[in-house]
Amino acid sequence: MDFSKVTPAAFRAVFGVESYAQSKVDHTLLHLIKVRASIVNECSFCVDMHTTDALKDGETTQRLFGLAAWSESPFYDERERAALALTDAVTLLGRGGVPDDVWDAAVAQFGDEGTAHVLLAIGMINLWNRLMIATRKQPEVAA
Repeated sequence: MDFSKVTPAAFRAVFGVESYAQSKVDHTLLHLIKVRASIVNECSFCVDMHTTDALKDGETTQRLFGLAAWSESPFYDERERAALALTDAVTLLGRGGVPDDVWDAAVAQFGDEGTAHVLLAIGMINLWNRLMIATRKQPEVAA
């Protein structure tokens, strides 16, 4: 099923929130968030799309591959680490919610408004992942 064709009004609404999030979060950081959440959610369509986009925007293969084990990698600064920790905590949300230390680190790096924008970006990629996985959307195989 193509979600955008079956429910175009809903797709436009979701894309509107996505566009807002994109306008509020640094694009390098946004790529890292999208790829990391997509890896955690095992969304092959989104991993393919967002790694391709990140490479086009100048991201390195080393940093993209490193996202699989970001907490052990030396490739990310404190700001990126705070966003990635929040991405993991929100994507794998448990009964206790986001741990205080993860939330506090995000607020320390981004402030309240910036953290809200990062949180929105994380929520959006998680929604996209779920829509693509549920509708069995697959990346195109390169020839």
